[in-house]
Amino acid sequence: MKKTLLILLALLAVTTYAQDNKKEIMYPTYKGLIMAGYQGWFRAAGDEAGDGWGHYGRSDKFDADHNTIDIWPDVSEYKKTYKTSFTYPNGTPAEVFSSLDKSTTDLHFKWMKEYGLDGVFMQRFFGVTRGGERRKQQDQILENAFEASQKYDRAIAVMYDLSGLRPGKDDCSSVIEDWKHLVDEMKVKDFGDKQTYLHHRGKPLVTIWGVGFPDRSYNIREIGLNRLIDFLKNDPVYGGCSVMLGVPTYFRELNKDCLPDPYLHELIESADVVLPWMVQRFTPLVHKPMDNLRDHIIEDIKWTQERGVDYVPIACPGFSWRNLSLANPDLARYTAYGAIPRLGGRFMWDQMYTMMKAGAEMIYIAMFDEIDEGTAIFKVSDNPPNSKDAHFIDNDGMPSDHYLFLTGQAAKMLKKEIPLQEEMPTR
Repeated sequence: MKKTLLILLALLAVTTYAQDNKKEIMYPTYKGLIMAGYQGWFRAAGDEAGDGWGHYGRSDKFDADHNTIDIWPDVSEYKKTYKTSFTYPNGTPAEVFSSLDKSTTDLHFKWMKEYGLDGVFMQRFFGVTRGGERRKQQDQILENAFEASQKYDRAIAVMYDLSGLRPGKDDCSSVIEDWKHLVDEMKVKDFGDKQTYLHHRGKPLVTIWGVGFPDRSYNIREIGLNRLIDFLKNDPVYGGCSVMLGVPTYFRELNKDCLPDPYLHELIESADVVLPWMVQRFTPLVHKPMDNLRDHIIEDIKWTQERGVDYVPIACPGFSWRNLSLANPDLARYTAYGAIPRLGGRFMWDQMYTMMKAGAEMIYIAMFDEIDEGTAIFKVSDNPPNSKDAHFIDNDGMPSDHYLFLTGQAAKMLKKEIPLQEEMPTR
């Protein structure tokens, strides 16, 4: 009897210790949050990668003939920067950052906390899931981001982008193996002293992006998406996750920018959250764009609620990929600098206000650091190193942190810390 009692007391002590030391989930739901996408793919000549210029220019070069970015970053606060061939009018060399540097990631997460952005989805492209040097670099960036998320109490989650999946050669099996790698080797579901990984419905949230787009070469019925979703949700070791699917804007109607395949609806209904890609779909250049956006979101929310799926609309500050498109004459013919104008922040604010007015409970911003497609909300320059041979768009005369400020104000509105207001805030 005495021995049994001692055993019971010991078990009680262990249980109590485990409960007392269980990490509190800082972000148990996406609802009430504004998150952004984080590319983390910019490489500079002279950084640890040793691969030249990545996503700044073509063919590992970054000059007037190879430039692929439309927005110049404000690097005045970075600890480490890299000189380029571009110069300012006074002859000073223009500099940029590398996403591979830990100090870069730390600064970005510092800005998130300072301005009130709740966190980011770390983009993980399909090619990374095959392993090799690319995965090592992305693992380093991801680890830096997790450390920064702990330091600044920001939410963080993994987003798998299926771009690069080769039909007939690849399927979602490598994503499954990569998630095992992240859980086992990088401890993404249990990283550090705090549980900063974004949860939804009380479970770690994993995103699969690129499902249902007609310009993708893969067939969504043939790459094992159903098996990947089931694995993430139900695997006894690596599962227990919520799943968000990145789909086209017109997923509900299965037309326009979406495959006309009803199987997409089956996949959405098996997930927990749907994230429609809205960049370039609603622009300030058409008649009553916000009325159209409002009505579209209202119908989307009704459709998803009927199926027990949560809904996240996407806002962006604008869009510009003129320099990126110059390598493709057919594409370049239809592109212009500032193709979707930022309007000094008015366009992005109108989207976020309209989304909340329509009933959205969470928002995704595209993107935090995307300067090659002109959607970045981090600090950008209003005085880029323009010349007769190279052009970058400016920031409409606004401060470099303007879009971080607007995002933070919108986050307060979403949390009902300040009233919902249609008028764009000023400082």
